[in-house]
Amino acid sequence: MPTLVSSSPIIAVVYTNSDLAGHVLDRAASALEDAGHACAGLLQRDEPRVGRSRCDMILVDLSTRERVQISEDRGPGARGCHLQSDVLLSAMATVRDALSDETSILVLNKFGKSEGEGGGFRPLIADALDRSIPVLIAVPWRNIESWREFAGAFAREVEADAFSSLYGEQLLAGLGLITDHSSEGRHFAVDTANESSP
Repeated sequence: MPTLVSSSPIIAVVYTNSDLAGHVLDRAASALEDAGHACAGLLQRDEPRVGRSRCDMILVDLSTRERVQISEDRGPGARGCHLQSDVLLSAMATVRDALSDETSILVLNKFGKSEGEGGGFRPLIADALDRSIPVLIAVPWRNIESWREFAGAFAREVEADAFSSLYGEQLLAGLGLITDHSSEGRHFAVDTANESSP
């Protein structure tokens, strides 16, 4: 299996347009898999429902392709979404248990409100870094301060808008993700030995 070398332990795709950020992550995950890399993680799919003002929020596990609904159906008149935290935690635990020496990268749909408040994907990100597995994650601008406080020097930030028309190897290269067929056992192109984990 080829080795994935990342320009940074964490690559944060910063965005204002959530649809664009989702497409960038989808394309990146597909390109990584096409290049022979084992992806773990969760990507979100918002699916409209007839007679509902809000979409169903679905998480897709990249390792198993299992789909998990994380939003509660609050009826046709509901205006806001209600995240089922227990379902999200269960999905996260499944991904965490699946991380292994064969995992090339962890891809996560968002550093959202839960993460900004100290929960959510934070333990999963830390676990991936402990295993020297790079992380690709989308970060909305509204959460940028809490993100920077969490990730610090571990993250490289890139703008989602810069990747709106890139695919395949061009997209991965722009993100700082390079396939190395000669390297073994090292995921990061930067030295993090003297830094502490988020």
